[in-house]
Amino acid sequence: MSHQKTIDASANELLEVAKKEGIETVWDRYEAMKPHCGFGELGVCCRLCWKGPCRIDPFGNGPQRGVCGADAHTIVARNLIRMMAAGAAAHSEHGRHIALCLLEVADDHAPAYSIKDKDKLRRIAERLHLAPEGKDIKQIAREVATATLDDFSRQQASIPCNWAKETMTEERVDRLVQLGVMPHNIDAVVTQIMGRTHVGCDADPVNLLLGGIKGALADYTGMYMATELSDALFGTPQPVISSANLGVLKEDAVNIALHGHNPLLSEVVCDVAIGMNEEAKKAGAKEGINIVGICCTGNEVMMRHNIPLATNYLSQELALVTGAVDALVVDVQCIMPSVAKISECYHTEVITTMAENKIPGATHIQFQEKTALEDARKTVELAIEAFKKRGSSPVHIPNHKQTAIAGFSAEALIGALSKLNAEDPLKPIIDNIVDGSIQGIALFVGCGNPRATQDNNFMTIAKELARNNVMILATGCASGAFAKNGLMTQEATEAYAGDGLKGVLTAVGQAAGLEGPLPLVLHMGSCVDTTRAANVAVAIADKLGVDLDKLPLVASAPEAMSEKAVAIGTWSVALGLPTHIGITPQITGSSEVVKFLTETAKEALGGYFIVETDPVKAADKLFDVIKERRQGLGI
Repeated sequence: MSHQKTIDASANELLEVAKKEGIETVWDRYEAMKPHCGFGELGVCCRLCWKGPCRIDPFGNGPQRGVCGADAHTIVARNLIRMMAAGAAAHSEHGRHIALCLLEVADDHAPAYSIKDKDKLRRIAERLHLAPEGKDIKQIAREVATATLDDFSRQQASIPCNWAKETMTEERVDRLVQLGVMPHNIDAVVTQIMGRTHVGCDADPVNLLLGGIKGALADYTGMYMATELSDALFGTPQPVISSANLGVLKEDAVNIALHGHNPLLSEVVCDVAIGMNEEAKKAGAKEGINIVGICCTGNEVMMRHNIPLATNYLSQELALVTGAVDALVVDVQCIMPSVAKISECYHTEVITTMAENKIPGATHIQFQEKTALEDARKTVELAIEAFKKRGSSPVHIPNHKQTAIAGFSAEALIGALSKLNAEDPLKPIIDNIVDGSIQGIALFVGCGNPRATQDNNFMTIAKELARNNVMILATGCASGAFAKNGLMTQEATEAYAGDGLKGVLTAVGQAAGLEGPLPLVLHMGSCVDTTRAANVAVAIADKLGVDLDKLPLVASAPEAMSEKAVAIGTWSVALGLPTHIGITPQITGSSEVVKFLTETAKEALGGYFIVETDPVKAADKLFDVIKERRQGLGI
């Protein structure tokens, strides 16, 4: 029997519309795939050469080795670390793109951009030991960009990546260096994974997994630089009161949905659209231009421009089923190719913008930093033309939207805490962890997956943990789930937080001038911004003089789906965090791989994976880990 598709009221409403109109969605295609390949589910299918495909019989009655002799452990490990390499490549390519843009700004080659947070750029330069004192801001930008790009080109394997070494505790850096998993060059580490998994190379599952962990830490490096340099270029997020869910679309407006992950184009579209509002009204749109966000580009523009978030990954197609989206502008990652097919049923213009990310059936406008203003203007013009084609066609905008308080960067969170103790901002949160008002901190990260009821795992686990006085942070499509379903509100704090947590969130919120508590879930940005949480965790660890694996911190990806999620989860483990996955990973065909990731990793790294598909049981297990960590600290 199929499970409920989603708990999102808008999605449920639009799924009925899609069914009535014969439009196929991700949930339909998921059902059509059943029964899923049993070998694939276990990860024991190998397609790395053309002697196969090979598959290992999990019951022991058939082949136990592939044609080349690789057994189930080697095959599972190879498949898994290739996913980590892909995740690292996706995030670090994002980071490289931002660094190159910063270099263009330093050399006056990108007129659409400026350095909006100069203080943050100077702090980054100090962190990278670039001695910014007395230097011109463009010289600092050039040096920061160059030091960042060194993390893609360094050939000395004994020298760690700048962005990895300077953002962890010293103890953690030493531990990772001793294990031989500290990355020195993001590109080289990704290349090594592809090389060692070629036919006839590394067959030792443990050695393969250590290579994968190195790749995951390259992912961490790429993510960290992407977030920090984006803050320098576009401004460091501060709390905004916004709104979320598909009810943010407007019938009488030119609706432009920004989707993907990279803020380079979406930032300029937001700026350009303001100046084109009158053109939209002349075209008949009484409310002008209405920009909304989807997925992680949605999180980016929500934090910095107070743009409402329409939806997260899994229900992206349903935004088009409203019939109200005039242009869907996409950049990179997590964009379903099906959106172009669905747009054929409507007037919607799907616009791709990156040379390496095109979709058949979409209109392509090649985005470049040097011509960003012109490129952004073309996208808005196409949206206005599409609005004219919409005419009197019916739209179906669900009447569901929630208030969402977003934008808690590390700086914003510490700034709020400083209202209680300006000289020592971390002291209030540490004191409350020690006295038990806050039992621990849980970080929720991205993805939606039709294998689970959309958003349900996030909501269930977060409410259970909050009831037990665990502070909740979120990034990526986890943020989207909480925003759409009302947990990023002060009312949610009143309704679901335990007394201790509620008292702390209220004291901080009132001191910060919010006239009430902080929201129950603190929105820290897109999935690439997960390093913001690492930033706060390392600051607490440094303050206490302990490593991350001693703190009552946990992470959860309860609806994980992508290669990026595999990479994020693995670096979370490598940093020392017990990390929950709510979807059974495709590795269970190898007892050795499972044992390494759920047991051996705990001894080597302090962090380890917890797999639990029942959200209530998952919450219990995570809280047990928090209690165990507290006991270890003697609190």
